[in-house]
Amino acid sequence: MVDFLNLQTVNAQYAEQLKQACARVIDSGWYLQGNELVDFENAFANYCGCKHAVGVANGLDALTLVLRAWIEMGWLKEGDEVIVPANTYIASVLAITESRLTPVFVEPDPLTFNLSLENVSEAITPRSKVIMAVHLYGQLAPMPELVTLAKQHDLLVLEDSAQAHGAMVDDKKAGAWGDASGFSFYPGKNLGALGDGGAVTTNNDELANVLRALRNYGSHQKYLNKYKGMNSRLDEIQAAMLSVKLAHLDDEIAARRSVASYYREHIENPLVTLPVCDDESSHVWHLFVIRCDNRERLQAHLASKGVQSLIHYPTPPHQQDAYAEFNHLSFPLTESIHQQVLSLPMGATLSRDDLKLVVNAVNSFSLI
Repeated sequence: MVDFLNLQTVNAQYAEQLKQACARVIDSGWYLQGNELVDFENAFANYCGCKHAVGVANGLDALTLVLRAWIEMGWLKEGDEVIVPANTYIASVLAITESRLTPVFVEPDPLTFNLSLENVSEAITPRSKVIMAVHLYGQLAPMPELVTLAKQHDLLVLEDSAQAHGAMVDDKKAGAWGDASGFSFYPGKNLGALGDGGAVTTNNDELANVLRALRNYGSHQKYLNKYKGMNSRLDEIQAAMLSVKLAHLDDEIAARRSVASYYREHIENPLVTLPVCDDESSHVWHLFVIRCDNRERLQAHLASKGVQSLIHYPTPPHQQDAYAEFNHLSFPLTESIHQQVLSLPMGATLSRDDLKLVVNAVNSFSLI
């Protein structure tokens, strides 16, 4: 059986380092807001090419806290519009509505599934204040063009980099393009914690300062609360674990690129559409997502051949019960994507035999 992702195998590569990091934190007696967090924040900011990284509890909080901070700073107000791809994961939209802002959905680029510059441009209104650029599957949205467009209309850019640790365009990494970026360290991410975690990166000193208070009950100083904040802190153990894994991230990315290259060279089934990659040296392949008109039959076929696959994601946000107010909207491309996509096994620990099994399983699929 080829697992979609085996986290035991992934973390076994660094088991001794992870155990030593955990023991170091346990022995320190300091478990929140300590040196491990500071060290990781500095290392991650440096990796992304930013001035600041602010560790938080998870990726959703990272996005939500940026929007809340911009409201506190007077850059946004309730009801302002945030342009967001219709085919994103629901977390992107939850961050917007939690902040009492208005999501404006746009269809993605039909090849990359990332934001379409043309569709973003057409969606801009006088109430538009933010472009949320979701870097889906490990490939950056067209950031140089989006940043230029944002400057022309005096818009903020918030990167959703939950799937794009280390991805880049023009030698500039995810997290360094926008006014801020939210990262997730969910265990299955390319840079995954052994629990939950997230971070915000930014070059704005004021934003970083406000975020550090908002994540800690709105307080810079204990018992003195400047904002109506929340409890969203990346703990010391997760920070220590992430420091270990950050040192190996580029090697993980290189291995993922090798897997993706093998798939792209050897999958030849005409019933399957392979992902489009603008630049193989910049894509980090968090997911390898194919399209098939008969996805359920393909997934069942793969399972019968010992290959586990997953669907990212079966239902777009505007069709969810949670967003009944948007259920009347129609986004044909988005809806077809969500009906057709299927994610193949992807990870640095897949063997060549695993890859051959996956490829043979995909290539042997037919409708006969």
